[in-house]
Amino acid sequence: AGLGGIGLDTSREIVKSGPKNLVILDRIENPAAIAELKAINPKVTVTFYPYDVTVPLAETTKLLTTVFAQLKTVDLLINGAGILDDHQIERTIAVNFTGLVNTTTAILEFWDKRKGGPGGVIANICSVTGFNAIYQVPVYSASKAAVVSFTSSLAKLAPITGVTAYSINPGITKTTLVHKFNSWLDVEPRVTELLDEHPTQTTLQCAQNFVKAIEANQNGAIWKLDLGRLDPVNWTK
Repeated sequence: AGLGGIGLDTSREIVKSGPKNLVILDRIENPAAIAELKAINPKVTVTFYPYDVTVPLAETTKLLTTVFAQLKTVDLLINGAGILDDHQIERTIAVNFTGLVNTTTAILEFWDKRKGGPGGVIANICSVTGFNAIYQVPVYSASKAAVVSFTSSLAKLAPITGVTAYSINPGITKTTLVHKFNSWLDVEPRVTELLDEHPTQTTLQCAQNFVKAIEANQNGAIWKLDLGRLDPVNWTK
């Protein structure tokens, strides 16, 4: 999701940093946002494709075939789709976990060095709840923990696949995601208000630190982006 909340600000910061291409795959088309990104840095080619991460694996592979044909080389995949609503159990797992796994699996077709691919880099947007649950939203928190774990496995598989990976774990960020959401079985009707009382960061601060993490390009890193800071998390087994 390159056009909402943290995604749009991150896309802005990425465009400023000057890659050759930025391809945005998002469920909702936002022509104004695309036009704005194109205007920030005319040297960067910005392209948009409609994409819903919950589609079957084969459909994702088909879309990526189009993208790779257009670009020839793709260096970095950012998996950023996410929802926060513990009333929607299946959809939470489908978007936050299954969709990310499927998109990663699909891009391996093109990147895996065992198939003669060039390798690549995957940045997965997880969440600090992945290692420190907001227990009132256990489904969301668990879906993020699953993605932190999946990303750590990807990083360890890099010698086999040639694909490196790290996780981006934002803390509470002032974003539409947190405007209003439901707790699991309504265990905490005031969950949004309680969360809003915590110290937060802006999407811009988060995006700027995201780009720093991209530039650091550290395989296996678990980055915490919270309170306007960028810190590595040391995971202890």
